[in-house]
Amino acid sequence: MIFGGFRGGVNPPSSKNTMELATVRMDVPSKVVIPMNQHIGAPCQALVKKGDNVKVGQVIGNAGSYVSAPIHSSVSGTVTSIDERIISASKPIVCVEIKPDGLQELSEEVKPPSIDSRESFLNAIKASGLTGLGGAGFPTHVKLNPPEEVVVDLLLINAAECEPYITSDYRECMENSSNIIEGINHVLKWTGIPKAIIGVEDNKPKAIKKLSEVASSYDNITVCSLKSRYPQGAEKMLIQTLTGREVPSGKLPHDVGCLVMNVTSVAFVAQYIKTGLPLIKRRITVDGSCVVTPKNVEVLIGTPLQEVFDFCGGLIMDPGKVIMGGPMMGIALYSEELPVMKHTNAILAFDEKEGLIPEEGPCIRCARCVNVCPVNLLPFDIDRLVKANRIEDLNDHHAMDCIECGACVYICPAKRMLLQSIRLAKDATRRALQK
Repeated sequence: MIFGGFRGGVNPPSSKNTMELATVRMDVPSKVVIPMNQHIGAPCQALVKKGDNVKVGQVIGNAGSYVSAPIHSSVSGTVTSIDERIISASKPIVCVEIKPDGLQELSEEVKPPSIDSRESFLNAIKASGLTGLGGAGFPTHVKLNPPEEVVVDLLLINAAECEPYITSDYRECMENSSNIIEGINHVLKWTGIPKAIIGVEDNKPKAIKKLSEVASSYDNITVCSLKSRYPQGAEKMLIQTLTGREVPSGKLPHDVGCLVMNVTSVAFVAQYIKTGLPLIKRRITVDGSCVVTPKNVEVLIGTPLQEVFDFCGGLIMDPGKVIMGGPMMGIALYSEELPVMKHTNAILAFDEKEGLIPEEGPCIRCARCVNVCPVNLLPFDIDRLVKANRIEDLNDHHAMDCIECGACVYICPAKRMLLQSIRLAKDATRRALQK
């Protein structure tokens, strides 16, 4: 069931050096720093104070809003500080720092949920703290509960993992395929969606074979091979490729009858229903030219990046750039003391040459950025208007449709900061709508 794919896209080197490296578990770190906002939506309110003793799986951040997700302690130990810190490029976020006692004593709160209805299923997913593990961080219980008037007839499982370097989802497919199928069945059962399709890029034949074998006994679960092309894993692109449906401007996947979940997220659903252990750990890919021994590592949420690098043999040299996520859509970090968060699927450390920001040249109007844009924008023209501060002329350029995949920047021979300009255009559009 392939409908020809999407327009545009690019083919950067895959650089998936860790594909065949099985996941290794990292020991409890010397400390964890757990931000109270690791998701799209309202931040959590800290429920603990300095000096409190906490246990593994204990709720330490209360989700006071519907579009939010509770935060749990990933270790047992003592709260050593609660203060605001800068995490990546965001505003200051309240963070809870905990010194582990090494015992990893489970909280009494940790027990398998009792599920007997759609409502109790959604409540369980919220209580688990699950947010999108593919990098977006959207609260899963919200995604699984579209408006009542919406009819969703397809659950799409995103196992494309089109970003270079990252192999955490691939290892999920290879190591936890039964949990993936079990999680899909839970979602189908309690949401009433009749059918699921798992999309995997064709550069992962072992994962396609593995998932196909496990799913073969289910008539309502299909595994589809996708052409390897970035950004195949973007929600709108995945929907278009697998269903032929196009999400209109300003609309969401459920508006075309689809619900998209990351493959690791759906595997977590199965694991949580069996054990009751909330989202306190995850697998991340650690790679890049500065990393001594690249690995796929299972780490506790809140682990400082420096300790993860140390677990991988350290860094060959001081990195020119450290990225959380992939090189196309990831976020450059200012410090290796920042923590692993729920949506962290990779940390990459590159040398100075690879991390160098090239000097911008003048636009030569080659339209390569237009040709590769998967959502049919004119990046060069948006860039021109932003640079000229002609904000009022941006209305007809649909900057809000940009999925920020970075394909335009990747292909631009003049090394224009096109994505930066589009983000500024989106900010200007939001401000105008608020007036």
